[in-house]
Amino acid sequence: QVQLVESGGGLVQAGGSLRLSCAASGRTLQYGMGWFRQVPGKERELVAGISWNGRTTYYTDSVKGRFTISRDNGKNTVSLQMNSLKPEDTAVYYCAADRAAYGLGYPAGGYGYWGQGTQVTVSS
Repeated sequence: QVQLVESGGGLVQAGGSLRLSCAASGRTLQYGMGWFRQVPGKERELVAGISWNGRTTYYTDSVKGRFTISRDNGKNTVSLQMNSLKPEDTAVYYCAADRAAYGLGYPAGGYGYWGQGTQVTVSS
């Protein structure tokens, strides 16, 4: 059983920063992890992923150079540092875990567990 709980969302002005955190419980230490986001009327999008050992990361093109994903397996947490935020980053952000062990955190189809989500709103 995997449980994921996000925190750190909120309202920020364009150009600002937010840090999302995800506390994981259950069998997640050997699993790829990631962050998805979704806006109404659109499909959920994989924003960033990190491999089970933290050595490999993935970012969608629109956030490269602005977002950084990291994990602390000792604390069983995954974080997403978001800098230079833009209004188009506004979405509900979901922490997610791979369905199978030893995952790379990519592609999106490999994920099988999601948290409840946290709202991120970037004002212009």
